[in-house]
Amino acid sequence: MRSTVVPFAPDTSPAPWGRLGHRHPEVLERWRAVDRSAHTPRIVAVTGDDGAEWTAAALVTARPHTAYLKIVDAVGDVRAAALAVLAHARRQGLAQVKWEGWTASPEDAAAVGFAPLSPPLTPTAHAAGPDTGYVRWLRGGTVSAPPYYGQTTHFTCGAVTALAAAAHAGTLPREALDREAELTLWRDATNFPACEPVGLGVAVRRAWPSAPVTVHLDVDRPVLLDHYPEDEQAWRALLQRASRTQAEHIGVPVDPRHLPMTGIRSAAGRQEHVLLLISLARMQGFDVPHWVLCHGTVPGAVVVEDPWANASAGDTWVDAHLLPVPDASLDAMATLSPDGFRGAVTVGHAPGSGASLP
Repeated sequence: MRSTVVPFAPDTSPAPWGRLGHRHPEVLERWRAVDRSAHTPRIVAVTGDDGAEWTAAALVTARPHTAYLKIVDAVGDVRAAALAVLAHARRQGLAQVKWEGWTASPEDAAAVGFAPLSPPLTPTAHAAGPDTGYVRWLRGGTVSAPPYYGQTTHFTCGAVTALAAAAHAGTLPREALDREAELTLWRDATNFPACEPVGLGVAVRRAWPSAPVTVHLDVDRPVLLDHYPEDEQAWRALLQRASRTQAEHIGVPVDPRHLPMTGIRSAAGRQEHVLLLISLARMQGFDVPHWVLCHGTVPGAVVVEDPWANASAGDTWVDAHLLPVPDASLDAMATLSPDGFRGAVTVGHAPGSGASLP
């Protein structure tokens, strides 16, 4: 099978596209509906024997500084297109290929080794993306999947990562991961409106008293306040000091040492959960603090759940779910300005929950 990879330009069609484009106008319309340029869109095409026209093609994208490719759609001989994408991903040393289920059938996905992703639990009014998706791991086996739930506000990422961790560990029934739970935990953890590490750790311990919780914060000062005016910083700083007092009272340790990537990988390897504070600058192009859940590892990458997807760039829950991020990239993302601090909350196994995840 011969294949080629070309940039995707939404305002033009490559000459070899030929009859494929005319047969699938709805697919082309979806490809062009949003500006995917931040995710390096490419067409992976299978060429015919004469090389004059393509017999299959797939649009692939990926968040920057990650270790996967996503098939948005495949047209023509879709199985051949998917195999060409898998070969392209292997050449790049990537950990994974995903496939959005806009037009993919379960039979075609299974025939080329893709497994179905569980649909997100996000309320319908807040969900973005296809109803179904598929994944194929290329190295390192598979990773146990938490339920995917997309945050329904701009500020509840910390609460959602904690709830997803609890659902993954069996501490919280999956059906209980809903908007009421999201907003309730956020209300207990918030520093208005963000969740800072100590307040989030205290809220997790209150919600699940038997779960071992450790906060990792390598600066002895209030955080995530630098963009506020001085008077706005003052009362939030007071609340962060109160969170430290509460952590001491209920037995949540605050580890002042820098949490290295080896520590994150080790925790995930023990099937513990790391709620990690990152900047979205490298993955999404804007320097906004954001919480993700680290819950698994593959060779060279940590697997995270990101509760937010940038729909305006064609990003969906399929990108954000089971997302492999290279160690060096995640290390850079989790080094936050202005002074390169790191914040995280590790959650161990509650007695009786077991260490074997579903």
